[in-house]
Amino acid sequence: MCDKTAQQASGAQRRSRPCNGLETVQSNVFQDSQLLENLNLANNNINIGFEETSLALRTLPGLRFLDLSENKLTDEMASTLLQNLSSLEYLNLSGNLLQRLDETSFRDLHNLKDLDLQRNIMFEIDGAFGSNPKLQRLNLAFNYLPCLTDFHMTQLVVLNASYNFIEWFISRQELNDTFQLQTLDLSNNRLFFFPFLPTRSKLQNLYLSHNILRFYEHLWDENLHGDISSLDTLDLRGNQVDYFPDGFIGKMPTLSRLRIGTNCLETLHFSTEQFSSNLYELDISNLTYVNLSRNDLKELPFGLFYSLPRIHSVDLSYNNIGICLPDETNINSSSITECLQWNNIDSLRQLHLKGCYLETVPDSAFAGLSLTHLELSDNPGIDVQDSLQCLSRTLQHLGLGNTQTRDIDLSHFQSLKSLNLSRNSLYRLPKSLYDIDLKVLDVRGNRLSTIPSGEAHTLASKLQTIFLSGNAFNCCQTEWFRIFEGAKTINMVAINEHLGSALQLSLSCVRNETNLHNEYLISLCLSHIVFCWCHYST
Repeated sequence: MCDKTAQQASGAQRRSRPCNGLETVQSNVFQDSQLLENLNLANNNINIGFEETSLALRTLPGLRFLDLSENKLTDEMASTLLQNLSSLEYLNLSGNLLQRLDETSFRDLHNLKDLDLQRNIMFEIDGAFGSNPKLQRLNLAFNYLPCLTDFHMTQLVVLNASYNFIEWFISRQELNDTFQLQTLDLSNNRLFFFPFLPTRSKLQNLYLSHNILRFYEHLWDENLHGDISSLDTLDLRGNQVDYFPDGFIGKMPTLSRLRIGTNCLETLHFSTEQFSSNLYELDISNLTYVNLSRNDLKELPFGLFYSLPRIHSVDLSYNNIGICLPDETNINSSSITECLQWNNIDSLRQLHLKGCYLETVPDSAFAGLSLTHLELSDNPGIDVQDSLQCLSRTLQHLGLGNTQTRDIDLSHFQSLKSLNLSRNSLYRLPKSLYDIDLKVLDVRGNRLSTIPSGEAHTLASKLQTIFLSGNAFNCCQTEWFRIFEGAKTINMVAINEHLGSALQLSLSCVRNETNLHNEYLISLCLSHIVFCWCHYST
């Protein structure tokens, strides 16, 4: 193989010449390679000698896999190179200069199954795939497509059209055939409306995150938005959804992942009829994870989570939803309230309530639960000492960062492995920490000046990781550091939140020889943010 021109090739079934600066494949180069099935010419300069290269490719009657990515190919060049390659099953044209595709672009590729067109500059694909009845996987990501209308590729299984400028997705709904489409990715586009999906389909995964999508009450017609009865995953994160149409959730009886964080929800309203009949009776038992974080929720159905018998994880962080007091627990389960209750939900294991403006937590708030993960950080002033006791057997992670917690008794929490007490102005660690088998402790942003050596020995024998940045440690009392450092099994980490990096703690002794008082400075640097020091004079 010469630097710029492919002149010879062996009879192997696979040839790979990526990143060689190759400009031309001579027309007779494959004369002894009739069995060649896989050819990789990625990241070359085939655009220069594309015409002669096309002649060489036509001499390969059994070619199944062809990679022409990153070759600066235009529409005309690609069309020429692909003439008569009827045996091709996999084609990669990503990272080229394709702009407009039409019915002639792939007209000879009757056996094509997988086509990668991502990272071109395409803005039109009119009728481009009509000659590819076996095409199952199509990647159109990172292009400039303004819309996908008249979608009628019934044989397609996976379509990735993410990172375009798509405002409309409209399928041909009058077709009686069942679309084989299982995964549709329209994330990071400009969709205004929920896509107009096929009337009959096997769609399992629908990714619509980071559009400008919302539901319009007077424009919604469920008959126009297709078949979503097989959906397993629906991703609507980062849109403008402020409500769900009546019956919408009920159309997805097998839904197991619903992602709707960072939207405009104020009230999530499921009436008794909708929620019980359309969801539970239609088998919504697979729903295990609900993330409603970072919306503006102020109200929810009182008994929302009781209707999800397999719910495992709930994230309501950074909303304004409270925990119901004992005198509010007789509310009708379908009533819309500003508080929630989840007692005795056997399946619930993880509950995230960060930043929910919680202050009063009833003693019975977590009764009957087997939570392993409870996140209550960013709720300043919250008092949970009594309400937590019923979780002492199961709780493994507890988040109490930025809650103004000064002391807490966790001596009975023998399963607790991870504890966040950051940003609480602690002058010393709670005594009960030395009675449990903690592995991870976060005490960043407190007012710790030292850790008594006896307590340090106890912690060093158990902890695996401790986060310490943001504390003004006294370097006259650094025995704790030497104990941790000598333990070898504990990882002392200071997090630089601005750089997003983890730095190991370091201890250094600096002597100023020119100082008349023989001052010694022992500095413990945590993330380039906090310095502790000790001053001696003689």
